[in-house]
Amino acid sequence: MNPDLAKLQPYPFEKLSALKKGVLPPAHLDHIALSIGEPKHPTPHLISEAVLSHLHGLSSYPSTRGTEALRQAIANWCSRRFKLPQDSLCADRNILPVNGTREALFAAAQAFIDRSLPALVLMPNPFYQIYEGAALLAGAEPLFLNCSADNHFIPDFDAVSEASWQQCQMLYLCSPGNPTGAVIDSHTLKKLISLAQKYNFIIASDECYSEIYFDETQPPVGLLQACAEMGLHDYANCMVFHSLSKRSNAPGLRSGFVAGDARLIQSFLSYRTYHGCAMPPQHQAASIAAWNDEQHVRHNRRLYQQKFDAVMELLQDSLPLTQPQAGFYLWVKTPNGDAEFARGLFQQTECNRFTRQLFITRHLP
Repeated sequence: MNPDLAKLQPYPFEKLSALKKGVLPPAHLDHIALSIGEPKHPTPHLISEAVLSHLHGLSSYPSTRGTEALRQAIANWCSRRFKLPQDSLCADRNILPVNGTREALFAAAQAFIDRSLPALVLMPNPFYQIYEGAALLAGAEPLFLNCSADNHFIPDFDAVSEASWQQCQMLYLCSPGNPTGAVIDSHTLKKLISLAQKYNFIIASDECYSEIYFDETQPPVGLLQACAEMGLHDYANCMVFHSLSKRSNAPGLRSGFVAGDARLIQSFLSYRTYHGCAMPPQHQAASIAAWNDEQHVRHNRRLYQQKFDAVMELLQDSLPLTQPQAGFYLWVKTPNGDAEFARGLFQQTECNRFTRQLFITRHLP
């Protein structure tokens, strides 16, 4: 048995089940489950139809690298979205399709952490729990960088010690942040890229919320975009992780990609050929359709803005609220402990469907 398994905390949904045990929610109210961060908008018809129309490919094994057409569609989208120099992102060398960002974020640590050396993996706190589990099972030590209101929910990277940077092998970023919605600016990304080059660590940037924002003139900046602005067109030490789950309301498709440093992508491909995680052919076809279309993404953003407008109006007299820069979570300061607040809200008999429409998460130590 891998002894590192004993270091893992219960996954959040196990904690939530334990928290709700013995509590009966109001029978006359519809339950709104917000625990998993699952989009409630329908998957676009163009994606569903692409899946159905390509089921004839099930008789063939798909390639771990994905089809050339899918890799090229991804490279084209990245270049358009993040204003990358033409042909700087090569479909054959810089792109690797994956089955959603979750498995890729976890697998990256297993592939790249050198267990023979002291290894730190830096990550924001609060954080997507995959980062912590990935670090522990790769034989590394997580180092949590607190995201507080004083720093606009961005980690204070200047407070990281020289010794910690020297032992850092991987830095997980999440921008827009989960669950805070905070966006890391270009200046900070460029500073981190310089640190990655100086201390030779990998930046794994989780950007799966990058397409849910509220100012069409100012989309969140990406890590590769910051590299390009620095003239670093080889994207050295940098990897970005994107998904169709939130962008295109298709979490069941399990489709995303990793892009960046060609050296890292090649090594990650070698790892994944043993991992057995090729994307099914019909999912690849649907992904091509999704990455090539922006109309449904803009419509998606409008729907989220409408929902934020409604919830902010209903809750503004009850809780201190600030709409996030991006993402679809409302990160609020609770009047008491988060677990106590969540349990109490779940069992209240006199609340309406909107007052329960809150995302409550736990700050892990």
